[in-house]
Amino acid sequence: MHVTAQSVQTVDRRVRKTKQALVRALLALMDKRHFREITIADIVREADVNRGTFYRYYRHKEELLEDAIDTVIKDLIEVFREPYKNCDTFTPRDITASSIKIFDHVAQYANFYTLIAKSHTLPVLYERIYDQLKKLYMHDFTICDSDAKIDKEIYASYQANAVIGMILDWIRGGFRHSPSYMAEQLQLILHFEWCKAVYRTNRNPDHRR
Repeated sequence: MHVTAQSVQTVDRRVRKTKQALVRALLALMDKRHFREITIADIVREADVNRGTFYRYYRHKEELLEDAIDTVIKDLIEVFREPYKNCDTFTPRDITASSIKIFDHVAQYANFYTLIAKSHTLPVLYERIYDQLKKLYMHDFTICDSDAKIDKEIYASYQANAVIGMILDWIRGGFRHSPSYMAEQLQLILHFEWCKAVYRTNRNPDHRR
């Protein structure tokens, strides 16, 4: 049997479309309920394929979740770079709240990101998000002040954890603020001169004002 390059491409395209349909189905279902409640029957029904098609590509739903994570992370990279994607050079002070799309992204995949807040459920998910954000800071940002003597990898780790911290607090608070409000707050934080902050050392830590 003669196999042409075109026929191979056709098969590859069909496989890719089927797997994308299964990923979209899982993400759509996760927008309605928790991952542990979703069955393979639910997934194939949502994707409009049969169980045999599912098992042709995946042994269990956790393998499909890995592909779903890859899809979400790819979108995360795109929205993270949104504020500076068309710039030759860029500083945090150039960021506008309207250009920050990362919280819209999290809201779009709200149930998916809620899994991060439950580290006992999917600890690998937190690590994947953290590693990707750290890589973005390592690759895309340069510390221009030669006198700062800041270790770039430590800086990238600090920034990645700061962004994840905001996301986790937002999730654990039940998304009480809108994505636009969170974007405004991140912009203000990025513009804030931390040398103006004052730490009070003589206050009761339980005191709130």
